[in-house]
Amino acid sequence: MQNNAPPGPTARATILLIRPFQRFFEKEASSSILLLICTAVALVWANSIFSESYEHLWETYVSIGWGDAQLSLTLHHWINDGLMAVFFFVIGLEIKREVLVGELSTARKAALPIAAAIGGMVVPALVYVAFNAGTPEVRGWGVPMATDIAFALGVLALLGSRVPSSLRVFLAALAIADDLGAVLVIALFYTDQLSVQSLLVAGMLLTIMFALNRAGIRSPIPYAVVGLGLWFAVLQSGVHATVAGVLGATAIPARRRIVPSEFNAMSQNLLEEFREDVREGETELTADQRDALYSLSLAIQEVETPGARLEHALHPWVSYFIMPVFALANAGVHLGAGAGAAMLSPVALGVALGLLLGKPIGVTFFAWLAVRLGWAALPEDVRWRHVSGVSVLCGIGFTMSLFIATLAFPDPATLDIAKIGILGGSLLAGIGGWLSLAGARTAR
Repeated sequence: MQNNAPPGPTARATILLIRPFQRFFEKEASSSILLLICTAVALVWANSIFSESYEHLWETYVSIGWGDAQLSLTLHHWINDGLMAVFFFVIGLEIKREVLVGELSTARKAALPIAAAIGGMVVPALVYVAFNAGTPEVRGWGVPMATDIAFALGVLALLGSRVPSSLRVFLAALAIADDLGAVLVIALFYTDQLSVQSLLVAGMLLTIMFALNRAGIRSPIPYAVVGLGLWFAVLQSGVHATVAGVLGATAIPARRRIVPSEFNAMSQNLLEEFREDVREGETELTADQRDALYSLSLAIQEVETPGARLEHALHPWVSYFIMPVFALANAGVHLGAGAGAAMLSPVALGVALGLLLGKPIGVTFFAWLAVRLGWAALPEDVRWRHVSGVSVLCGIGFTMSLFIATLAFPDPATLDIAKIGILGGSLLAGIGGWLSLAGARTAR
């Protein structure tokens, strides 16, 4: 007999906890398809009879401002330095949320994904260095360190119920810790000349943002105004402008003013007040109903953090616009007659094997070491077969790897070779990870 009884309090709490993850992974799965399409378009465009238009488009200068106060950058730089700063801002919000209340909020919970992320950065870098030691191209050691969270979670979403939901949470936490490592690598190792004056201005503006937080300002407008100044100061400092996105995110309020249980009681009382004034056939709200609705809207703002609201509002723009546009502008690599030879070059081999072999070895070994030493435990329903499969998916570097490659290789020819390694390694990692997890079983 079918049970139509409503779910109990525990079941409702579980549904409320899991629902954001379900929406997130559904979004990642669909956005990764768009990302693939833009990558394919870029490759076809860059290797067609219209290849010159591809290069010319991204090198077109776009200026904003007025009079002498203008900022003029190529379209490519606006995407990589401007739009990607928003991408890193959302990453910063995700990192802050996970550190405060998520999978990185306690040492025990954070140990496994952080250890796996460290291994997934160190070993690929060593693989790349093994191929390029003693050459100027060794500068690209950071390229195979990154994991593309959109593609990795997208492939995992395609597997549906064949993988436990806790594995998705583990991969998300691992990728976020990996993103934090990538940000530190960009800030510390891919910065050429520093402007102390611009850094001081950036520090002052970041301090103002924290002061706004301290003063209880929860409207996004003041943070956006000061944040734009922070972005410009970091752009002028020599540090890559995207770092401003992560720095700005740390200043966004991430604490709720009322707890969910208090909101539940308050909202029920306000809705009851609203219902008391409902009249049959009446179309206008009474003064008491308007007061109840206004109080309810304030309560909604108090129970949800500004950081969560911004993350929710910006995530679709990042997933469906910024990342696809980035792929369109950066994935176009010339695959001429020398593409096969380029794939065998030390740069391409170092990148591809760093992603394809270094990532799974590093992630799996460091995760096993953390569990073996008693620092961490495997999530519920997750087995080592799942961890090894996810570790292969972590070899999908794509967006972050392409981004770091543009910083590491100013020479277009070397950059194209690195892109070939990124595309080849990421493609094989995606296929290999899917095949490994598709055959995984819950038994150890």
